[in-house]
Amino acid sequence: MVVELGDRGVEVHRLDTQRFPTQLSLSARLRGGRWAGQLRTEHRTVELDTIDAVWYRSPKPYRFPAGLNEVELGHAKVEAKYGLAGVLMALPVLWVNHPARLADSAYKPVQLAAAARCGVRVPDTLITNEPDAVREFAGEARTVTKMLGAVSIVEDGIRKVARTEPVTEAHLADLRGVEHTAHQFQHWAAKRHEARMFVVGDQITTAAIHAHTAAAYIDWRDGYDTNTYELIEPPDAVRGAVLCMMRELGLVYGALDFVIGPDGEWTFLEVNAGGQYGWIEDATGAPITAQLADLLTKGPHQ
Repeated sequence: MVVELGDRGVEVHRLDTQRFPTQLSLSARLRGGRWAGQLRTEHRTVELDTIDAVWYRSPKPYRFPAGLNEVELGHAKVEAKYGLAGVLMALPVLWVNHPARLADSAYKPVQLAAAARCGVRVPDTLITNEPDAVREFAGEARTVTKMLGAVSIVEDGIRKVARTEPVTEAHLADLRGVEHTAHQFQHWAAKRHEARMFVVGDQITTAAIHAHTAAAYIDWRDGYDTNTYELIEPPDAVRGAVLCMMRELGLVYGALDFVIGPDGEWTFLEVNAGGQYGWIEDATGAPITAQLADLLTKGPHQ
């Protein structure tokens, strides 16, 4: 992205949030309804009022000086969040995507409701911590379960990944633990193949994902090395509904996952507002980096 923007003659500054406050400092004053001041590192100073757009991508936690006790560290984290992040979030610039909209859209129930309101087909979905509700729902149709939040956990130093999992009779016979937290269950959407759609502003790029293993057919993330990809065009009705959903969620970028059924019907699964796109770009030649660079170059005046 830095190279792509540089080719357009755009000045780019990369800010690593984990450098605050030891290697990155902030000084900002409110003037005329806008924060003015500087972000400083040992290498450069960035004037806040020269920023036109921000690509917000995988920020890291702030890294504080050694020697703070637990209470001091907790206090420092809160003040950094509402201070540094608050000043940046208040800037009248284009965010891809704004942190508040990114946080809101991460809630799967919010995504699904917005998609349904905009006319996108969504799977029948149950979110519950009641075992009896799971049994009743799974008795209606073939059912899968998937995580609502992070798809992996680290336990005893080992990263464990949770994929989409079919709910079997053995699962239904022993649902101990369901009551301990919320779980998501969905009726299986009949599948010819899947698709990942990238929305950049009002531009839409979509790649069909063809799975070639049984595991990848259930969850294509199990087949990065064996899947094949091709660019396709979504139906106009899906395109319009997706743009409606993106506006409702306040997003200008998103990676959306769909199931395309044997009858050609598109079913929305989820949107990742910070979703990866590089491997699709490499496999298909889709110009997603260029589209993002164009969007960022236009800034808030598009």
